Amino acid sequence: MKKVKIVATLGPNTSDKIENMIKTGVDVFRLNFSHADHKTHKNSIKNIREISKKLHKKTAILQDISGPKIRIGEVDGILELKRGDKIKLVKKDPKSKYELSISYPEIIDYVKKDEFVFFADGSIRTKVIEKESEYLLLEVKNSGILSSRKGVNFPQSNLKISAITPKDELDLAFGAKNGVDIVAISFVNAKNDILKAKKILNKNGANPWVIAKIETKKAVENLEEILEVSDGVMVARGDLGIEVGIEKVPVIQKRIIKEANRLKKPVITATQMLLSMVNSPYPTRAEVSDVANAVMDGSDAVMLSDETTVGKYPLKAIETLKNVIIETQNIYPYYKKYEIKDSDAIAASVADLCKGLEPKAIVSFTSSGTTVKSISKYRPKAPIIALTHSRETSRKLKLVWGVEEIFEIPKIKNPEKLIEKFKEIALREKILKEGDKVIITMGSIVGKEGTTNMIRIVEI
Repeated sequence: MKKVKIVATLGPNTSDKIENMIKTGVDVFRLNFSHADHKTHKNSIKNIREISKKLHKKTAILQDISGPKIRIGEVDGILELKRGDKIKLVKKDPKSKYELSISYPEIIDYVKKDEFVFFADGSIRTKVIEKESEYLLLEVKNSGILSSRKGVNFPQSNLKISAITPKDELDLAFGAKNGVDIVAISFVNAKNDILKAKKILNKNGANPWVIAKIETKKAVENLEEILEVSDGVMVARGDLGIEVGIEKVPVIQKRIIKEANRLKKPVITATQMLLSMVNSPYPTRAEVSDVANAVMDGSDAVMLSDETTVGKYPLKAIETLKNVIIETQNIYPYYKKYEIKDSDAIAASVADLCKGLEPKAIVSFTSSGTTVKSISKYRPKAPIIALTHSRETSRKLKLVWGVEEIFEIPKIKNPEKLIEKFKEIALREKILKEGDKVIITMGSIVGKEGTTNMIRIVEI
């Protein structure tokens, strides 16, 4: 089975294909809150839960909130720009077609003369040649076409704008109420953005994993502090490429993944993984290589966006992603080495035991998922089977590398009875057979978070 997980975004072309998507290999469904309303998303959550239950499959739901995506206002038709043209970004109502409003007018205060401003995913580049309190005068550096509501990026500017907008606060409350498993925060700049999101979620009685989307220059600069407080990260390569320059993205991607792996934080690599499959049943060779490299870098998951929201071949894209993952696993560098800390001693020992024993599986009894993430960090070759009494934990673990089976079990305090319960499940579900050898991790105090202190070698 594949060890790297597949995250797929639901959209107009896949809202009625959830069952087939799960069967094809989707582990996590992404709901993009930049599109659709709460009613639509609530219906998607309901369908995912019901279909997952019907198929006896664990699937997680990732809520991706919009964040402060900066956009221009309405443009009268299409604005054709040529190199050398002058346009204005204005705080108040535009007076001509060459004046553009902006969704966050206060940003103008933080932009300096000679800094660059990019429009429409970087396709139009301009430079600030004059700044006044009410506007920025920009010189166009390349020809292009601009239309209403296109995105704006300020790659050199130190913008003081919160990653959590009033809309996001409402969306977070909705996600908490409807039991999403993972929340991705867009346009994170520093750790306080993550802490603010967690505070809102906790206030609404929820504790999903909070993933920081690394897509700004500031986020790259503050990566260590962001990783410290987040539950995982996403390499959001679209806006990141505009912010830092596309030539820097591959190196930054490797750095983010390496740091996330070291800290046992799940990492998703996203954006244009198989973009040509929006219109073609086959990917390009470059895209296949990109996916393979993301797997080799150490991604816990790879993500599809347009491929499964508006693409013509969503199931084919999922199948292609799965096949590339499985093929790449043949040369994957298993058994990673790290400086061992006390909290990882059990996990590191399990990985070392796997080399000699070659067990059929590693079985981890876990309450919070921490032990499973620790084992995954060392990238053992044996499949990881997670058992937990927490439904929330069981869903979250669908994002973690190498976790191939997840079972919810009742709280059983006696370790021996717990092991017997696992044997019963393993035989009934035909995931193991009699005589198979497994390595088991568990705590002497069963069901209490942070008490894993035992390794057992057991024959089924």
